[in-house]
Order: sequence, then structure tokens, then C-alpha cells
Amino acid sequence: MPRLQMKTESRWKVVVAAVVMQICLGAIYSWGVFLKPIMGEFSWDKTQTSFAFTLFLAMYALGMIIGGRWQDRVGPVRVSAAGGALLGLGYILASFTHSLPWLYLTYGVMGGIGVGLGYICPISACGRWFPDKKGLATGVAVAGFGAGSLLFSPLATRVISVWGWRPAFMGMGILFILVIAGMSRFIKNPPEGWEPPDSVAKLKNIPLKKAADLEWRAMVRTKQFWKLWTLFVLGASSGLMIIGHLAAHIQEIGFTPDLAAVVVGILALTNGAGRILWGMISDRFGASKVLTGALLMLGSAMISFVWSNSLPGIVVTALATGMGFGGLISLFPILSAENFGARNLGINYGILFSAYGVAGLVGPIFGAAIFDTYGDYRAAFIGAGITCLTAALVNSDLQWMKNGRALTKQNN
Repeated sequence: MPRLQMKTESRWKVVVAAVVMQICLGAIYSWGVFLKPIMGEFSWDKTQTSFAFTLFLAMYALGMIIGGRWQDRVGPVRVSAAGGALLGLGYILASFTHSLPWLYLTYGVMGGIGVGLGYICPISACGRWFPDKKGLATGVAVAGFGAGSLLFSPLATRVISVWGWRPAFMGMGILFILVIAGMSRFIKNPPEGWEPPDSVAKLKNIPLKKAADLEWRAMVRTKQFWKLWTLFVLGASSGLMIIGHLAAHIQEIGFTPDLAAVVVGILALTNGAGRILWGMISDRFGASKVLTGALLMLGSAMISFVWSNSLPGIVVTALATGMGFGGLISLFPILSAENFGARNLGINYGILFSAYGVAGLVGPIFGAAIFDTYGDYRAAFIGAGITCLTAALVNSDLQWMKNGRALTKQNN
């Protein structure tokens, strides 16, 4: 059967559309700027209000599984458009919030599932279009998600300060529906049997290695899946705790809401940059080795927040946090494709991403509970940092053991 090919520049159209779509989906990281205004209007405590974000993240993971299975069957165009519509509708209805259950249902359940449906489609499509540049293409595709807060946090803060948080939710919801629907038409899978031009692979001296295409039932029976799932939970729970509470923490130590939004935007910028950088590095050194470095950076940054009370210290720590967390998010879809194949990447990564949902339940609510108990976030930062450093140690030890066994077999 002859191989189908496509001009290299044409497949980058999928990546461009993916970035634009992911910027909208990444608006979830602007939740922190809504936290205080909503708490102030209803006199809800931080734990109650933060549960909306926790529920959002859990539904986000569920939406990934649903969307992954769905788009593996019908393709990503319809699934990503449906995700954008559900996300936008969730934000619009959340602007009419009058009770916690309503906020949980609209923002948490509808919005979360909508993001999950939309998020998995560009990742799966880019993984199929770029077997020769998995790290770079996936990193660029998900960078928009990390950078979404860079745009929407300051924008939402300004709208909130002038008109209130309800119009901010309403306007973002309408924008999501329009933009994501427009971009989804470009998120298509390559034809069956397609491969990149030989000249590209030869120019970069990249061997196009392919993992066996496992179905999800076979995948979840492997030890490698559960190793990756556990590491994902440990790393993501730490990063999500910071993202969900950073704006509130900065205001608690005496800075203005506008400045807090700027710092959150800086974190979002490096979050996006980290996804590209760590993805590129993984193409050269392998995603498993690079994952250890990302975990070490994230864990060290978490602990540094305890002593970062000056503006320069907060900015530097936020830079490192965003860079490390961005690495995690770009590396796990690559690890999924490398270990379980690209054919079923949608459903396989969706199931692996359930770790992110568990992390969403643990991380933000842990930070809120610590604050409600002790009045600050120091214990939460230390706990999150230790969790990340432990994950780095586990991954490093497992890699060392694997290399040691290979060397022993070679010597024997």
C-alpha cells in the first residue's frame, strides 16, 4: 500500500488552529481572579467556592475520556466543536449563579466536560500528523492552553473591576463558542496510512519509531500505565494547587488584584513556554528522562513560595512553577504515544488523563483546606513541593533500575 504524504507546511495548519483553540480552553486557569469576587457576594468560604474549580478539573478529566473515545470513532471536528459549545454555555449559565449547586453544575460540570471534549482533539490530531516531531508539535499545541490565562486573567480582572464577575463569565462564554467553533474545522486527522515526507525525517536524522498500538483495555493492564498514572497524579496535584490559589495568595500577602493577575499571567506565559521547551528536549533525550527534570523544577519552585514575599521573588518563583508544570502537561501525551501507540491516542490519553482529574480533586481543595485551617498557604506549598520531589525521585529511580537491568543483561 503506497504511503500517503503531505507537504510539511500544510500539517502546521492543524497546529495553528490547535493553539488558538487551546488559548480559549486554557481560560480555566484564570479561575483565581473570580474566587474572591464570588466569595464576597455570597459570603461562601474558600473551600466551598474552590470546590467549583475542583469539580471542573474532575469533569475535565471525564470529558477527556468521553471525547477521546468519541473522536477516535468520528474524528475530531465535531467533538471539538461540541466541546466549545458546552464550555461556552457553561460559562454563560454560570453568570446567573445564585447558589453553590448552580455554580457547580454550570461552571464545574458543563464547563469541565466541555474543556475535556475540546482539549483531547488537537493533542490526538497533532500526535498523528507529527510522528517525527511528537515533542515539538504536542508542546506547541498544548502551549496555547497554558498561555490562555495570560490573556484571560488580566482581561477578566479588568471586566470584573468595571462591571463585575457576572459579565466577565458571560462575555467569555460567548467568545468560547464562536472561536472554538471556527477553529474546530481545521482539527482533522491525517488520511489512513499517512506518513511525513521522507526528506523531513532524513534531514533531521530522526528514526520514526512506532510503539505497538494498544487498545485501552490492554493498556490499563500494563505496569507502565500505572507508573505514569501515579506520577501524573503526584505532579499535577501540586501544580493545580498553586494555579487555583496563586492569585488569592498574592493578595493575602498584601499585593493588589491587578498585580496578582499579572503574576498569574506570567505563570501562564512560562507554562506555555515550558510545554514547547520540554517537548523539544524530549525529542532529543526521551520523554521519561526529561520528566524527572520537570518534576524537580516544579517541586523546588513550590517550596520556594514559602519565602517569596517580595515582588521579584514571587515573579521568579512563578516563572519556575509555570515552566515545570508546563513540562508535565506536554510530556504525558508524548509518553502515552511512545508507550501505547498513536492509533488509539484519544481514548488512551483520555484514560491516563484521569490522573489529572484525581489531582484536581486533591490539589485545589487541599490548598483551600490548609488556608481555612491555618490562615496561610505555607504548609500547602511545602507539602506540594515534597510531593513533586518525591515523584521526581521515583521516576529517576525507576529509570536507573531499568538502565541497570539492561546493562546487566548486556554484560551477561
